[in-house]
Amino acid sequence: MSMRPVGLPEIPEQTVVVARAAFPRGSLAIRVRDHLAEVFVDEPFAEAFGVRGAPGLSPGVLSLVTVLQFAEDLTDRQAAAMAVRAIDWKYALGAELTDTGFDASVLSKFRARLADNGMERVVFDRLLEHCKDAGLVAAGGKQRTDSTHVISAVRDLNRLELAGESVRAALEALAVAAPLWLAGQIDVPEFAQRYGPRVDGWRMPPSQTKRDRLAQVFGQDALALCRAAWADDAPVWIRQIEAVHLLRQVLVQTYIIRSDARGRQVIRKRDADDGVPPGQLRLASPYDADARWAAKGDDLFWMGYKIHLTETCGTLPDADADADADADADAGSGSGSGRMPNLITDVHTTDATVPDVKATAPIQQSLAEHGVKPAEHYLDSGYPSADLITKATQDGIRMVTPVLLDHSAQAKAAEGFDKNAFTINWKTRQVRCPAGRISSHWNPVQQHGTDAIVITFSVLTCRDCPFQKQCTTSKIGRRMLTLRPEELHDNLARARAEQKTDTWKNKYALRAGVEGTINQALDITGIRRARYRGLPKVRLQHAFSATALNVIRLDAHWTTGPLDRARHSRLERLNYQLSA
Repeated sequence: MSMRPVGLPEIPEQTVVVARAAFPRGSLAIRVRDHLAEVFVDEPFAEAFGVRGAPGLSPGVLSLVTVLQFAEDLTDRQAAAMAVRAIDWKYALGAELTDTGFDASVLSKFRARLADNGMERVVFDRLLEHCKDAGLVAAGGKQRTDSTHVISAVRDLNRLELAGESVRAALEALAVAAPLWLAGQIDVPEFAQRYGPRVDGWRMPPSQTKRDRLAQVFGQDALALCRAAWADDAPVWIRQIEAVHLLRQVLVQTYIIRSDARGRQVIRKRDADDGVPPGQLRLASPYDADARWAAKGDDLFWMGYKIHLTETCGTLPDADADADADADADAGSGSGSGRMPNLITDVHTTDATVPDVKATAPIQQSLAEHGVKPAEHYLDSGYPSADLITKATQDGIRMVTPVLLDHSAQAKAAEGFDKNAFTINWKTRQVRCPAGRISSHWNPVQQHGTDAIVITFSVLTCRDCPFQKQCTTSKIGRRMLTLRPEELHDNLARARAEQKTDTWKNKYALRAGVEGTINQALDITGIRRARYRGLPKVRLQHAFSATALNVIRLDAHWTTGPLDRARHSRLERLNYQLSA
């Protein structure tokens, strides 16, 4: 399939007449075509399409279909049907009234091509650039970020189900790719009986003894299949099949192979004493190699991914801040007279095990690269660290975020002397305790890959101190402190002191509005459930979801005037905020 860069076709005259008659006030699809036609062009997709072969559908047209699809939360079949029967969609796509559309499978192939070529964010970035040119977003100002969990598009499997289903997935793949080779390696009737239906807990034997035996059978079958695939006489491409490669990983992560007293190899399932891989490496499904199990607090436990959404909040840097003070706390976009819409400026997707603090730097770097770096960045307590706060300050970004408090036993108990009770002399490299005694050792170290300083007081100094019990519970009776380097320590101390003030608390209330954006993304695009498998396609889903939300907010900005508080009910105002 090749591409001829033509962009969105001209709208046929008859289509214009019928669409304007059917929608005298316009519709979302019509206004997107009228205002944003330059966003949906073919040129950015050129690298993903060849120049030879039969010409395919325009990538610009398919990207517009995909955005409208996510804006209305449609399946591929429903989107393809809308392109045939919806007059406003025909207007947006520049199609004749008699156009019969395209097959739904085209959308799946289009997404796969974008994901394979790293073009998940092309449309999102082009829309963001358009909004920059229109003066709707800019560097400086205020932005806020929050994350939410995303459930994968595959079944939840326990470790026993994963072992069996991984063997089944590999057998299914080999039965298509190398049927004759597979028939020469296994007893086909026996394996067909065991792995014909999918492996799930409903078909598992009830007793633990039989389950342990079944786990051993799954392990033996997986080991036999892997040995055959990695044998010297096996074709190299056999082991390159994804399902076979994942089977080998599951085998290593789930089982241990050892020799018994007679020298025979014995395979058994790993238990807690044997150790298991860390969560970020542990496979959770043979059908989605990127999905991971993760937990948040005591109530949330899921398999899948995590998405971080960043949006503008408040006026642009050159706008009158006082005039917009009452509007800053709103979660929606805004109207077309004075208020700027709150637009999503970055969407960042990771696997479920990546903590929020690991996403802070990539998000801020992406904002800077796209020319929308904020002056103030509002985040919750999962995002900051002393290093990140310092680095952001150096880059011109002030992170408005609650930092974690002192974790020492004294600080948690609010009794005795925490770190704030000690006086630090950075020049002499000494620390004075509340009793007026001086530390004996100052040791720069590396802890978890970061610079730190360990301060130690002598046992002789602490032994006869009248405040010893208030200061330390160490068995040897001396106090130790762990500090960050001076600049990081001062920034952290300043942030901890500032977040206790009422001024900071009132300012930080602006961050809460991003919760409305998460809820809007959930209600409109179903963003909390992955539609596709694999991190690249989930990133594509989230990029198009964010684009659809921006389109909806821009449409509200174009069409909705400011609400007259004296003449609109609270229910109307709520409907306006949700639609924005």
